[in-house]
Amino acid sequence: MKLPAETGARRAASLISTIALAALLAGCGNAEKGGAELASAAAAPITASGPAADYPVVLGDPYEIDGVLYTPTDALNHDEVGIALAEDEGGSTISAAHRTLPLPSYVEVTSLENGRTILVRVMRRGPMAGDAVIGLSPGALTQLGLVPGTAVRVRRVNPPEQERALLRGGDHAPLRMDTPMSLVEVLKRRLQEKGSAPLAHGETPPVPAAEPESVAPPEQAAVTPALPALAQQPEPEAPAPATAQAAPAASGNFAVQAGAFANSANADKVANVIGGTITKNGNLYIVRTGPFETRSQAEASLAKVRAAGYREARIFTGG
Repeated sequence: MKLPAETGARRAASLISTIALAALLAGCGNAEKGGAELASAAAAPITASGPAADYPVVLGDPYEIDGVLYTPTDALNHDEVGIALAEDEGGSTISAAHRTLPLPSYVEVTSLENGRTILVRVMRRGPMAGDAVIGLSPGALTQLGLVPGTAVRVRRVNPPEQERALLRGGDHAPLRMDTPMSLVEVLKRRLQEKGSAPLAHGETPPVPAAEPESVAPPEQAAVTPALPALAQQPEPEAPAPATAQAAPAASGNFAVQAGAFANSANADKVANVIGGTITKNGNLYIVRTGPFETRSQAEASLAKVRAAGYREARIFTGG
């Protein structure tokens, strides 16, 4: 015969075991549920808004448009002229569609109507019909002041992160220097009836000589307008061929040219930044530093001008 105390103890032990088993099963269920939630979170796409959004770049397989085979390539020196079309995609972003450049990548697009140049982020494949070299978003067309069907120059560049971030965030980067109209006219001659016209790697199109309006005295002589460098272009060792270049001032044979501008206000702004001087050559305002007696002095000034953000600056020498 069992005592009442023993029976109560056994029942209590059985009840404790039952509760512990239930708790264990519940814990397993929660663990499985938590694991599923973690797996689901890991599988969800991550939307990057920082520098990671530019990497890795995507090329993709070759494809055809209107019977023409296009093979995407990661060409760092991509440089071409052709026609730009309007895209419905992109809205107010400064973005574009291109047939072979990596996605994403960055290009400078120059209007061959007025020389204006903007920085654009290539985000899509296209245009998917016609012979245009690039499709621009409504925002890019507006910033460029471009009418669809206008000829443009498309040059791949590697902009600084702060400018990339502006475009990724839907804003626009500052305008580039105006391209001299003398170069614009030369680029227009490279256009083909259909498709794009690649510009040779490292080639600077020659600018035809123009008759100067007047002969300036040596101390006011204008330096020949610098031409925007094509991708990976080496620094010229001799002055660009143009009859507008006059002999340098007697105090030195070297000058650093930051740019040539159609707008005098833009030239004034650059001259104030680099401590340079302005001379007028035809319809252009030339900004330069110097003259310098030695090339080493000019190279030191060139480094400062480029550090100020004028990466297309060049050294010119007297004849």
